[in-house]
Amino acid sequence: MASTPSTRLLLLLALCVLPALVTAGSLGFRPFRVIGNVYCDTCRCGFETSATTYIAGARVRLECRDRKTLQLLYTSVEGVTNSTGTYDILVEDDHQDQICETVLVGSPLSSCQLADPGRARANIIVTRYNGVLNDIRFANAMGFLRDQALPGCTQLLKKYLESDDQ
Repeated sequence: MASTPSTRLLLLLALCVLPALVTAGSLGFRPFRVIGNVYCDTCRCGFETSATTYIAGARVRLECRDRKTLQLLYTSVEGVTNSTGTYDILVEDDHQDQICETVLVGSPLSSCQLADPGRARANIIVTRYNGVLNDIRFANAMGFLRDQALPGCTQLLKKYLESDDQ
């Protein structure tokens, strides 16, 4: 079986060039999306309840720190929540061994400005070197405390306690 120069060239393309093109295309970086919610803790209990409201226009950012020195290495552009209290921050880089957190920046509600110390940050893993194939990362909800608890919160919390007893 005689091989012609065009057959050899075609074989060279199939064996060398095409795999290189496929590999190069798969190395193109896809950005991550970090998605989460921001709420107003209307009963000041430190967690979401049926009286919780979600804040439109709240500002959030992503911060990543060196795991050993805790030096701030990355701060994202601020994300703003939509009408359902959901933010969606685009992250262009992989932050392999860094500690990343979403952080509350501000609330547009004058009666709900104080960030709940236990819910002001949410850890988030922003790397592809952990087996997760999806580009979307979901952060735990973060919350601000209302200045004064709403009327009816005492009864609501009693209902939660009663349901724990059963």
